[in-house]
Order: sequence, then structure tokens, then C-alpha cells
Amino acid sequence: MAVVTMKSLLESGVHFGHQVKRWDPRMKKFIFAERNGIHIIDLQKTIQSIKDAYEAVRKVVASGKSVLFVGTKKQAQQAIQKEAERCGMFYVNMRWLGGMLTNFSTIKKSLLRLKKLEKMEVDGTFENLTKKEISSLGKERAKLQKNLGGIKEMKETPGILFIIDTRKESIAVAEAQRMKIPIVAVVDTNCNPDGIDFPIPGNDDAIRAITLFTQIIANAVVEADNEVGLRIIETLGDEDEDFDAMISDVSVKEEDREIDIESYSAESEEKAKPEIEENEETDDELPLEADRVYDEDA
Repeated sequence: MAVVTMKSLLESGVHFGHQVKRWDPRMKKFIFAERNGIHIIDLQKTIQSIKDAYEAVRKVVASGKSVLFVGTKKQAQQAIQKEAERCGMFYVNMRWLGGMLTNFSTIKKSLLRLKKLEKMEVDGTFENLTKKEISSLGKERAKLQKNLGGIKEMKETPGILFIIDTRKESIAVAEAQRMKIPIVAVVDTNCNPDGIDFPIPGNDDAIRAITLFTQIIANAVVEADNEVGLRIIETLGDEDEDFDAMISDVSVKEEDREIDIESYSAESEEKAKPEIEENEETDDELPLEADRVYDEDA
């Protein structure tokens, strides 16, 4: 049986929103308070939203449909791939190609092409080609694998989407809404929860928070046939700090700020420090949002 505790939510920094000046007023109903210029998310509402999303995912999987995990921001890529593979579902963690849902028939042609190139590589076809042709086909396969590898075996549109950061994945949200596919999404204080079927208010930038949410949804897939479902422990232990004291540390807890994925690894997550380069940009990746700096003078 999957278990989620209030302590795990607090320790993962789920309650940390963005700076007050960057909020979306439509998130007001999910905001508990404001500390040091940062909005604090109401974890009681987060817990209820997790319950609703968990049950929704279980029902979809139990009906025989699939779940598509979507998260292309740097902090989410590793968790999205790992948890989707753990529960045997599909994922998009590098780039959302326009039409992945609304024009899936065309996407399927690209998937067939990817499978054909992989088959050519192992059945001896490359032995009869020139080095230049092999190089060209290899680059084509690598590009297709990068963008479509997570949905290679997807035969039809998914039954539900799980999305990290609806602002960054706005195209995925729009396509799912057009196709009337239910959406479970983590919405931060700068996001618009309207139009999201199962919004989960929470931090969508910190790696630990993203990992926790993704694990919960993956567990819902794994536990789809379990009648017990999700158990949530909403109280803190006697030895723990009270809730107000824990959220008051927002300005001094470095590990709860946004973490740069470049300095992150599974073994050294606790040692990673925030490092945001506002002007750093590559052809393939968008720069990290620089608005989750909780200290105004940082």
C-alpha cells in the first residue's frame, strides 16, 4: 500500500511557492500564507488533491488505458523517465513535439521509422551501406530516440496525462484539453489551475518535490488493482517541529531552493547547491527559470 506523510511533503519542500510578485491570482484558494515574500502552499489541500489524482490514475489504469508522464524541464527529466519506466508507462522528458496527441497518426509514422532504424542496425542492413549513410541513419535514429523513445510502444493516445509545470508544458495541456484527455498536473503558485482536471498544488521546481509527486503517480499505476489504495499520514511525529516552525525556515534552508540539474546526481542530491545562470542557453534546452530565488537579495 502506498503511503504519503505530511513530513515527507514538508521535507521535500512541496509547500514552497514562488515569490509573491510572481503569483497567479487563480491559485489563491491553494495558498496558506506568505513568509518572507514567498507564498506558502496549503498542504491540507495538496493532500486532498493527491488523493483525488491518485484515484483518478488508478481508475484509468484499471480500465486498461495508459498514463503519459510529461516533464521536460531539467529538474524533472530524470524522475519522469525513472518512475514511468518503473511502472511500465510512457513518458516525454526531452521535448514535447507539437501534435503528439492531436496529430498522433503522424507521430506513429515517426515511431515506425524509429523501430525500422533500430531493426536495420541489428539485422545486418548497415553492413551493406557506406560509412556516410550509416552515420546519417545513426543521427536520425538518435534524434528520434531522444524525442520519442519514451512513447515508442504507445499504440494509441493515453487515458490520462501527468504533467510537471503546466506553464512550460502549455502545448501538452492545450492538446490534452482539445482531445478531452484528463490531466493530472502539479501546479505552482505561478500557474493557472483552471482547465486542469486534477490540479495538485505544490512546488514544481525542486527536484525532491518533483520526484515525490512522480513516485506517487507511479505508485497509483502499480497499485491500480489494490483495493486499499493510498494511505496518507497527515500528522507530524512528537519529535518533529510544528508546521508553522518548519515553514518559517523558508529564507534559510538552502536545500529547499531550486536545484540546478547540472550539479545534481542521485548520489549527491543532499549536497547540491542552487546555481542559476540567467544567460546560459543552448540550442536544445531552455534556460532554467530564475524566479525561484527565495531570498530577494540572493
